[in-house]
Amino acid sequence: MIELTKQKLKQYYGISDKVLELYEQTINDIKDEFLKYDEIREYNQLKVLNALQQERISESHFTNSSGYGYGDIGRDSLDKVYARIFNCESALVRPHFVNGTHALGAALFGNLRPNDTMMCICGTPYDTLHNIIGISGKENIGSLKDFGVNYKQVDLTSEGKFNYDKIKNELENDPKIKLIHIQRSTGYGWRKALLVSEIKEIIDFVKNIKPEVICFVDNCYGEFIDIKEPTDVGADLIAGSLIKNIGGGIAPTGGYIAGKEEYVTQASYRLTIPGIGGECGSTFGVMRLLYEGLFLAPHVAMEAVKGALFCARIMELSGFEVLPYYTDKRSDIIQAIKFNDKEKLINFCKGIQQGSPIDSFVQCEPWDMPGYEDQVIMAAGAFVQGSSIELSADAPIREPYIAYLQGGLTFDHAKIGILIALSKII
Repeated sequence: MIELTKQKLKQYYGISDKVLELYEQTINDIKDEFLKYDEIREYNQLKVLNALQQERISESHFTNSSGYGYGDIGRDSLDKVYARIFNCESALVRPHFVNGTHALGAALFGNLRPNDTMMCICGTPYDTLHNIIGISGKENIGSLKDFGVNYKQVDLTSEGKFNYDKIKNELENDPKIKLIHIQRSTGYGWRKALLVSEIKEIIDFVKNIKPEVICFVDNCYGEFIDIKEPTDVGADLIAGSLIKNIGGGIAPTGGYIAGKEEYVTQASYRLTIPGIGGECGSTFGVMRLLYEGLFLAPHVAMEAVKGALFCARIMELSGFEVLPYYTDKRSDIIQAIKFNDKEKLINFCKGIQQGSPIDSFVQCEPWDMPGYEDQVIMAAGAFVQGSSIELSADAPIREPYIAYLQGGLTFDHAKIGILIALSKII
């Protein structure tokens, strides 16, 4: 960091010499780690470029359909581009998904029927799925449970690994298990994200026992962090959000579902209605943004990973417990920091908000956020509301007070935001 930049950080944000010393050590420690992710970024950029070229995308695909949206070539061709990238039969990419949870819900409701059982094998799933499944305690809200779908859960081991013995026992003794849910990212847990190699191992294990079961992966936060995606290693179905990795910080909204055609089609009937599926849905002039965001996504996702590496090392040097460590192989963009202190957690998030390009003057506070069981504090001064590929941090207000940092359209911005946040607590 040049001296003038240091002076401006002190002048604008009151960054101390102590924090800047930690910065210098952190940069020196993580520089070799960056080389590994640069290679992954280059490969995925090639993959996206080739998919766009193979589908002969042109300016005519940046359509602005209205009404029913029949024959929207931009929409239909983007589905094909995604299917190529994910090396699968079909994809459904739509601005009509309001978030990743909506895409996940459509996939679940589309492929589960009364008396079927879904089984989560990563322990308790992300908070916003609880209402969908019917484990939130709320009744008659139209959850899967309300429609007669059963739920089972197999927790991870204390080492954060799959419990193979228990999974095998459930599969062999419950003929109603129709779908296995695998959450790639950490969610609001204290574990590492699942590597694609680990996802392949568990899918192979499940298929050897019960080949007909649907292996469904929540792919949120994981796109383009490895050279392979879950659909490359046997996942039948995946889903995610366009305002996370794969939207490149450009997509203004939306989500996707990808995988085997029969399962994607069933999911499409829950995005719209049976018999219509993906054939309808005007795209409001956003297609260029969805294409451009996808094109930028391999680069932007790695900028976010670099920000996470930086956060992991500087927070560790500052005396906080972090997961994953900066040397760990990553499978998502999330960095967890354990504060064991409510006020430090809140002040860290307030620092991330202060370092944002938008709404930097806002004081974020814990609140009763829809879909969450605890109060949540969310620092997200983003160009796209709630975009977690942009620098953001959020946390449920519960012990041991863990913050989850993600995003950063540029590494330089991520560094600045983290330095401001750190200055709030040391």
